Amino acid sequence: MGILSRMSTIFKAKMNKVLDHAENPQETLDYSYQRQLEMLQNVKRNLTDVVASKKRLELQAVKLKDNLQKLEDQARQALQLGREDLATTALERKAAIQQQLDGLEEQVKGLEAEQEKLAAVEAKLQAKVEAFRTKKEVLKAQYSAAQAQVKIGEAATGLSEELADVSLAVQRAEEKTENMRARAAAIDELVNSGVLDDALETGDPLEAELKKASAGSQVQADLERLKKEVGKA
Repeated sequence: MGILSRMSTIFKAKMNKVLDHAENPQETLDYSYQRQLEMLQNVKRNLTDVVASKKRLELQAVKLKDNLQKLEDQARQALQLGREDLATTALERKAAIQQQLDGLEEQVKGLEAEQEKLAAVEAKLQAKVEAFRTKKEVLKAQYSAAQAQVKIGEAATGLSEELADVSLAVQRAEEKTENMRARAAAIDELVNSGVLDDALETGDPLEAELKKASAGSQVQADLERLKKEVGKA
């Protein structure tokens, strides 16, 4: 496959994708139905024109037949008057009109045949249009239902993602809380064991020991004082 051929294929694929995305099936179905109705109307108009033309020819045929009868009567009258020449003229005109009448009747037969064909086409097309209309409405309803299902699915997916984010946030908060609790417990344990106090001291062990001894003396003094106050000394 050449470069141009590949580019053409890619271009067509992209165009089809764009057109497919832009196409609204419901609008397309309505447009197709409208086009079929227009075709049906055209057939009906053609059928009406054929019937009207046939009627005009039939009226002309009636007039010609009247003329035929009139000329025959004139020929008969001329013979009764002994004017064979006039009778011949009348019969010649009758023969010419008969030819015209034969031609008109042939045309009428042709139009009748055309009328029957158009009537058959109209009936067949009418049935197809009606069938398409029913199918169109069904497809539109199915498409609307599918659209609703897609929207519900999209909403549900978005909700699931949001719930998943919330779950992760809760999990992270719980982990942080547990870490803080563990850190607080560790600090308490270090404080109780004196390790943390030693670490916070200035670093002079002697001074620390003196402070502890002083505190112990104070406690002992307070204890003695209280014993005296309650009479337990």
